Amino acid sequence: MDNQTTLEILNEKVSQILQHYDTMKGENEQLRNELMTLKAEREIKDQEIQRLTEENATKDLEIEEIVSKIESILG
Repeated sequence: MDNQTTLEILNEKVSQILQHYDTMKGENEQLRNELMTLKAEREIKDQEIQRLTEENATKDLEIEEIVSKIESILG
């Protein structure tokens, strides 16, 4: 009887471990998917920052050209 009780306890503990493993595996997959989503969002934001930086540089050149024209007109 004592042997069967020990076996039942062991079986219960193994079941708990497997259940915990499945839970952790699901959480891990969820975190992995979230990480992939965040990386994709970061890439989009990095591209937008790059585009805005280039646009800003272009605007700076346009302003410098306008200032040069004004200075040449005013002599």
